[in-house]
Amino acid sequence: MKAAILTDSNSGIFPEEGERLGIFVLPMPVILDGKEYFEGVNLTPNEFYQHIAKGADVSTSQPSPGDVISMFDRIFSEGYDELVYIPMSSGLSSSYQTAQMLSEEYEERAQIVDNHRISVTLHDSVLYAKSLADQGIRAKEIRVALEATAMDSMIYLGVNTLKYLKKNGRCTPTVATLGDVLNIKPLLICQGGRFDRCCLPRSTSACQKALLERASNMADTLRTSSGKLNIGAASSFVCSDAEKDWEQQVRKAFPWENVHYEPLSFSIACHAGPNAFGVGISRQT
Repeated sequence: MKAAILTDSNSGIFPEEGERLGIFVLPMPVILDGKEYFEGVNLTPNEFYQHIAKGADVSTSQPSPGDVISMFDRIFSEGYDELVYIPMSSGLSSSYQTAQMLSEEYEERAQIVDNHRISVTLHDSVLYAKSLADQGIRAKEIRVALEATAMDSMIYLGVNTLKYLKKNGRCTPTVATLGDVLNIKPLLICQGGRFDRCCLPRSTSACQKALLERASNMADTLRTSSGKLNIGAASSFVCSDAEKDWEQQVRKAFPWENVHYEPLSFSIACHAGPNAFGVGISRQT
């Protein structure tokens, strides 16, 4: 049985890269000032971050049911017997629930994974799923394996301003104003379901330091007997120098680990705003 791996662009894998990897990708819709774009297709990360930095009205959505079904049908028309779809966490989007409903007509040929991940940690799951599929593992077994290890990960996210959290109803206007006056740079954490406040440093450098310290401690918790971890650095920096600096800081903090860098997914960046920075940690299975 031949199983295809499908994800969405919240994984940091865009369609062009997906073709090289042998992974199918559904691009996420993005609405900028009333006009629809698709992540990684006709809108690059840098263009997106510049739009939100200029105050564009921005929102993201899940792929339409029609696009999901069309992708399922395309995969089966290309000779695959089964598929494994790994969307972003069900705690952050209804993509999983929608896909689960749509998969019913395909019976067990379409396996939908509730992986509880997004961005760099979702990226790691997708690559793991592809390695299993390449070994001839059945789609249902791949789903079970991914769901069993879904919580073996953590994301830390530093936010440069409370403006976008206020705009999306994640904090009150009073808190946002006070935060900007005090130069507060919130540090958020996410393990599966949602982003929660971790601490409230009062400068970008203090937030980055706190993030790396907490990420290092979590790495010690997640590290297996083999000592293998995947470390993903991500950001929504508009300035390429700041982007490179953050990547270098993460590599320095984890000199013995497999570190990779990706732009912050649009679904996170629209809430965090430009110049946010993060680290995702997951066990290397």
